[in-house]
Amino acid sequence: MIDLSLTDEQQLAAKLARDFARREVAPTIQEQDAVGEFDRSLLAKMAGLGLLGVSLPTRWDGAGGDYITLGLVCEELEHVDTSLRVILSVHVGLNSLTLLSWGTDEQKRRWLVPQASGEKVATFGLTEPSAGSDALGIRSIARRDGADYLLSGEKMWISLADVADHFLVIAWTDLEKKEARDHTGMSAFLLERGMKGLTTATIHGKLGIRAGNTGSISFDDVRVPEANRLGSEGEGFKIAMFAIDQGRYTVAAGATGLIRACLDASVEYATTRTTFGRPIAAHQLIKEMIAEMAGDYEACRLLWFKAGWLKNEGRRSTRETSLAKMQACACSEKAASNAVQVHGAYGFSSEYSVERFFRNAKGAQIYEGSREIHKLL
Repeated sequence: MIDLSLTDEQQLAAKLARDFARREVAPTIQEQDAVGEFDRSLLAKMAGLGLLGVSLPTRWDGAGGDYITLGLVCEELEHVDTSLRVILSVHVGLNSLTLLSWGTDEQKRRWLVPQASGEKVATFGLTEPSAGSDALGIRSIARRDGADYLLSGEKMWISLADVADHFLVIAWTDLEKKEARDHTGMSAFLLERGMKGLTTATIHGKLGIRAGNTGSISFDDVRVPEANRLGSEGEGFKIAMFAIDQGRYTVAAGATGLIRACLDASVEYATTRTTFGRPIAAHQLIKEMIAEMAGDYEACRLLWFKAGWLKNEGRRSTRETSLAKMQACACSEKAASNAVQVHGAYGFSSEYSVERFFRNAKGAQIYEGSREIHKLL
């Protein structure tokens, strides 16, 4: 039996996220995007609503939602702007859910509890200036120094890098395995802002997601206690792949919300703009673009629903998550392009939101595994 109905709790979480995004972000997002500034006050507001711990267990001070709840919240947030969904992707998807699955109880008490409550904000660092899709190409090294590690290197294109309190990062701990490109030589570490030698910076000049914070993290012999290692030495690659899988799920759900945003904006504009004496919504080729958006939205939602259901069941979902991410991101890019087309010259200006949707959509074709990586998967 297939039941696609949502529980009361899931619907409530979706409404909570929708109302928050419309009330707190929608009125000013065009201006925030134009100046390229991240509104840090949003983090405290999201924490107050329980959104930063939406799918984390109540035992660890989370809101107790499941993966479908997480997906619904991501969809609603990206319906207003991608930068909002990105916060959930890195704080919950990449970091907190990974810490929940791989951390010891002591690590969860120390790092997960303040993250689940929103007291602390977390991010994840794998990508480097010379290593993106090729994770084994990273150069960061954590070498033993007594009971500690000394971490050196740099991470790049890290969302929330310049505002996060906690960092989950991957580095090589076995140099021989690094030379052999053996992933069992990588390990994962939990770092905190304020550690000596850890610095962050913001990246400016991005094509899209300008209202979100993206930056770099540098490590200059950062002393990391062994208690800060997540998992065993040599499990870093497996931990990173687990984290990315959760992140990809949130991206898929969010991109689906972007499709719906393009659909809603196009319908609204097409029913009010007139050409040749009638609304452009009456023209067949405009109808075609809108119909494609509607169909893509429904299909992509089913894909991330399936991935979320598998995750709730504790079953392997790597392929399904990858497929949902690949399709939702491709369809959102197409929907944004067609939304600009529907708006004509106005779609080419920042006067309408579809111009922002068009720029934001491109990023998801690159991060959390490029579209080419997902096709191979």
